[in-house]
Amino acid sequence: MGAAHAGRASVRGQAGETGGRDRGKRILEAVAFAKGERATWFDLAPPDLPEGARERASALAAAVDRSTYGNGQGAKLVEFVLTGMATDVARLKPKALARHLGIAQRQGVEVCLAGVRAGLLTMKWDLLCTNCRGAKYTASALSELPRGAHCPSCNIDYGRDFERNVELTCSPAPAIRPMGEGGFCLSGPMATPHVKVQQLLAPGERREVELELPAGAYRLRTLHPGVVVDIDHAGGPFPGLRATAAGVELLPAGAAGKVGFTNAADFELALLIEDRSWVRDALTAPEVISLQAFRDLFAAATLRPGDEAGVSQIALLFTDLRGSTALYERVGDAQAFNVVRDHFAFLAGIVRDHEGAVVKTIGDAVMAAFGDPANAVRAAFAMQARIEEFNREQGIDEALVIKLGIHGGSSVVVNLNDRLDYFGSTVNMAARLQGQSEGGDIVLSRAVAADPEVAKLLAREAASEESVALKGFAEPVRFVRVRPARGSG
Repeated sequence: MGAAHAGRASVRGQAGETGGRDRGKRILEAVAFAKGERATWFDLAPPDLPEGARERASALAAAVDRSTYGNGQGAKLVEFVLTGMATDVARLKPKALARHLGIAQRQGVEVCLAGVRAGLLTMKWDLLCTNCRGAKYTASALSELPRGAHCPSCNIDYGRDFERNVELTCSPAPAIRPMGEGGFCLSGPMATPHVKVQQLLAPGERREVELELPAGAYRLRTLHPGVVVDIDHAGGPFPGLRATAAGVELLPAGAAGKVGFTNAADFELALLIEDRSWVRDALTAPEVISLQAFRDLFAAATLRPGDEAGVSQIALLFTDLRGSTALYERVGDAQAFNVVRDHFAFLAGIVRDHEGAVVKTIGDAVMAAFGDPANAVRAAFAMQARIEEFNREQGIDEALVIKLGIHGGSSVVVNLNDRLDYFGSTVNMAARLQGQSEGGDIVLSRAVAADPEVAKLLAREAASEESVALKGFAEPVRFVRVRPARGSG
């Protein structure tokens, strides 16, 4: 063997050994990632950062921590932004960040909002395609979102639905970490991690695929516009999929570990099974605007005048003070005003602690919104439980007594007086129920009281069902009056 030939063989042998070691290392890293023992699939090369980016980021971390909503996470947020995988950072999901940092979801959302306010992050409102979930339109403000968009990948026009396809994400400020434009194609693994299987079938083709899917929520669809099917899979054999020109239909489950696909259309179709657990990380518009942090940090972030958006479920809490007129007469306007102002701050703190937001104050009253009716009720219990402590701190002769009413249902989000507000019968009902409160109690609509989580809260409380004729409502309204036990909340 010549020297040159021997040299080439030696190089090939060394390359093979090196490649084998690298592959083995990658496999071990992937296994460790799957077990949750490491944060990434593999060791990442450090990103190219602009000169002075770390120094700027450190200063902004301090600004985040100075914010009421920084939650002491400024340095950890900066580290994630500077070193995280580009696919995670370019469209940073606050709920996923909360899991990464080991903090509550609300705190994760708050620290992202504080990061936007400080200039570390930019805000993105994504108008997602209802079919492929791709962000086909992105705006930096709610007021810039159109009422709909077109998805060239799915070849469909779709409308804006605040609850289902408007999502808030964040991205590093360009001066901190520039993110490249573009990304993987529609079916790229990092762009669509929720797609568990995709099969391209010829007209009339049937195929069985070895696939075992754990219990969970799934969506079955085709890439062609049409009917989709959402299922809650309990585990075990998975239903089959039958595609037609109109969309997807379910077939009976086959053998365990196998899923059947059938294309009954007269043209080629791609059939997909998607994991819908992505919804746990989606921060929708109704969730964002019902958080105190968003309203405090971005008070001017409203819809365009004349624009509106519907939400199917919002819990609204109204408070008022019993005998506030007498308070002004008794202690004088100046002292009474200070007491009322302090009571607003007291109530706002409780609202924030229970993942709600103060929408507005009206005279001595407060209107607050909550995405979860159980959180609204927990906040009401906390208000009644802690008002005595507030009164002692104020040192006034006669204690303040709070009247409370809560109702939940659909509503319309509008731009009113340059702020996001709610409008409709749900708002009217909540306000009227507060008017039925005697003070020291909590008045709940039947709809709120019937919520399973609220029912658990009421099980240990003294409650009575009543009805009353209310202005603007044709039939008498039934409600539940709760008199919280001392210390509830």
